[in-house]
Amino acid sequence: MVKISLDVMGGDVGPEVVIPGAAKALERHPEISFVLFGQKARCEALIARYPKLKERSVFHDCEVAVGMDEKPSQALRRGRYVSSMWRSIEAVKTGQADVAVSAGNTGALMAMAKFCLRTMANIERPAIAAIWPTLKGESIVLDVGATIGADAQQLLDFAVMGGAMARALFEIERPLIGLLNVGVEEVKGQEEVREAGRMIREAGLDTLNYFGFVEGDDLGKGTVDVVVTEGFTGNIALKTAEGTARQIATYLRSAMSRSLLSKIGYFFAKGAFDLLREKMDPRKVNGGVFLGLNGIVIKSHGGTDAEGFAAAIEVGYDMARNGLTQKIENDLKLYHARFPSSVGPEAA
Repeated sequence: MVKISLDVMGGDVGPEVVIPGAAKALERHPEISFVLFGQKARCEALIARYPKLKERSVFHDCEVAVGMDEKPSQALRRGRYVSSMWRSIEAVKTGQADVAVSAGNTGALMAMAKFCLRTMANIERPAIAAIWPTLKGESIVLDVGATIGADAQQLLDFAVMGGAMARALFEIERPLIGLLNVGVEEVKGQEEVREAGRMIREAGLDTLNYFGFVEGDDLGKGTVDVVVTEGFTGNIALKTAEGTARQIATYLRSAMSRSLLSKIGYFFAKGAFDLLREKMDPRKVNGGVFLGLNGIVIKSHGGTDAEGFAAAIEVGYDMARNGLTQKIENDLKLYHARFPSSVGPEAA
């Protein structure tokens, strides 16, 4: 049994996507139960359309919904303790839920999650990890937007947390870790990245298999299981990949409708194109995981549909079922036990 709290008001659409998405996830995973936080006037009738979801859910009325354009500081002042976003995160802190999922404002969600759950001991900054489709299957890329700029110790922390996520999600005993760089040679790149590589290699953790530096094209190849970078570069890479996928899809639609011959060709190759469309569907890999907090929070794309939100819920389900938080804590303890000089003050 996995209990999932939902910020029903989050995202570009809100309840009209979140509630059907929860119903879809429940169909595929009947052992899930939900704690829903939202405005009763907008949610009550929608929930009634899904009897199974209503039966497996507890609803809490919240007056305040955090806007997608609100600044994190404003959202904290206005929505702390009372908003659907805050209360969905607080449910994880109090043990009402195992994981929180929101499609809301990313900055506000991160600010509230850090304030409510706090970061783990020895973690200075959390990271957002994304599931990345590759030629070999899937990999994990972090950070994709939580931390702009990172020193060597923070990059090592990201590697440890990303490795724990790979073990939880992919069930790999020793995930292959790569540091994103401008070249694979040891002399290339920023000093922080080179130093992080040295630290990861010298750490010799049994839970990690350090590959070395990887370049941008390795993300799609699936060269490693976990790609580590700081948030500025990671976010640009993520948005570039999403934009490229949409661009290719537009090109294909245009080419297939250009002439009668191309339409006939599409008819005979429809199965292949359907498979390609499924592989490129961003909804299938929706759900960024906030790592480094004392609890699991999943960020869904704000503009996704019900199928995409269901995928984000399922990421949270997998993370909770496979003990993500405990795996990260154990790996961090193992590293800091070997290198006590790197242990900083515990997070407040």
